[in-house]
Amino acid sequence: MRKAGILAGLIIALVACENTPKNNLDVGTIQASTSSFQASNTKDDAFNKYWYQGKAEITSYKLSQVRYGEIHEGNAVLIYVTEPFLPQKQVKADYPNKQNVPVLKLNRVKKFLTGIYPYSLMTSVFSPVKMEKPAIKTTFSSQEWCGQIFVQFNNRQKWEVASKSYFESSGDKNFSLNKDLLEDDIWTKIRISPEQLPTGKTMMIPAAEFLTLKHRQIKAYEAVLTLIPKGDLSVYKIVYPKLQRTLSIQFQSSFPYTIESWEESQRTRYSKGQLVTKAKRIKRIKSAYWNRHTTQDTHLYKELGL
Repeated sequence: MRKAGILAGLIIALVACENTPKNNLDVGTIQASTSSFQASNTKDDAFNKYWYQGKAEITSYKLSQVRYGEIHEGNAVLIYVTEPFLPQKQVKADYPNKQNVPVLKLNRVKKFLTGIYPYSLMTSVFSPVKMEKPAIKTTFSSQEWCGQIFVQFNNRQKWEVASKSYFESSGDKNFSLNKDLLEDDIWTKIRISPEQLPTGKTMMIPAAEFLTLKHRQIKAYEAVLTLIPKGDLSVYKIVYPKLQRTLSIQFQSSFPYTIESWEESQRTRYSKGQLVTKAKRIKRIKSAYWNRHTTQDTHLYKELGL
């Protein structure tokens, strides 16, 4: 049943957001270190019905973002959608192909104002719908008046990392990292099968957003992972002792495991003690947004409270 739903969804997804070589990535055998994600228990029929109807899930959030030792108000949007992905080129497939890998894509967008100038942050994650497989690719970009930053992780034999920045210390670097867990991958794994999320002590590569904005070395850090069921809601907590940072993601305990809010506490050099970034849901819709780009569709943006 799930295969049929995936096939139908991939055909629809091929027309969204407008020659494939042989797949030598072997996604089926790559592991994310010794603490790789376990097999998914997601119910096939429910998964297909929700994720393969030719629409994305779009959720807006009221954002209170820590930056420069203060809390800045803004908004965040999580956009989830399934797509066919070429595992070797690691890009969205334009045409049906037996080498295509079905992925759940997340685009996480944050916008907030710091004094006179605005920030725009975007993280993209492309995770196979098979729970045990690590993300094929992640990207992060930051735009503000000082300049731009871009970081990309590609899933090869190791994590192949490209870092581009206007900062001398982090600009124009290419390097490899061991296949430890990615924090950014957690945001898609929660939506697939949260009961199979890793727990306990492990090595994890923090969010590219955090590492770049805090000018931290891009590498894995020791983390303590905890899944806390709380009735209708569950919380997944990631604690980095050496970074003095904690991320808590609150989501619905039942499928489709929608994310309701999150908090990120951290120390900053601008303030005493810890400050907390918070995001709380405003509105959630399902939409084929790539077809809703006329002036008559602006009401949908306003409905999201943006």
